[in-house]
Amino acid sequence: MKLLIVEDDLNILSLLERGLKEDGYVIDKADNGEDGEYLALINSYDVIILDWMLPIKNGIEILNSMRRKKINTPVLMLTAKDEVSDTVLALKSGCDDYLTKPFNFEELEARIEALHRRFINNYNQEIVFVDDIVVNLNTKKVVKNDVEINLSMKEFDLLYLLLENKNSFVSKSMIENLMYTNEQILSSNVISVTIHNLRKKIGDNIIKNYRGLGYKIEI
Repeated sequence: MKLLIVEDDLNILSLLERGLKEDGYVIDKADNGEDGEYLALINSYDVIILDWMLPIKNGIEILNSMRRKKINTPVLMLTAKDEVSDTVLALKSGCDDYLTKPFNFEELEARIEALHRRFINNYNQEIVFVDDIVVNLNTKKVVKNDVEINLSMKEFDLLYLLLENKNSFVSKSMIENLMYTNEQILSSNVISVTIHNLRKKIGDNIIKNYRGLGYKIEI
């Protein structure tokens, strides 16, 4: 699971980064609102942990910016503000959960997992991109212009990996980790063949190739 932590208290930021990485999370971080907003808008995350009182731009402003751009990534507001009116304002601004400082790390991690489950169940059943392509994560069906596209399981998994990391580079090693099993060692060209076949089915120009960086779907 990939998380973004936006927190200006460097001790808390370090604690969260270290603890969550030890539990297997991939972490991006920012210690001010401007950098935090930039990362939240250009990258895809499973959950964002967002402080309220931040330099340059506060957490509520970041929330408003994300929701205006239809970014539905679940946000856990982590803050010292503990008045009921603060909680109400944060929830109305678009945060999905609210935890006050000081906090218990195990509780925070449980809330992260609950937010992710809720998001997958409620928001992420279908992904629509490039106007006319719909990916249904439950049925694993892909429809373009109301016509179903027949994808192999590997092609679907690859498409989902690219969409999960939309607007970010997906490296060859990330794809290898997805497609590799103990029973099957990848041949040298299996990734390029799978990319080629997927492009033929969904459109040649949808998956971009950046030499030395990887592949990207831009939405």
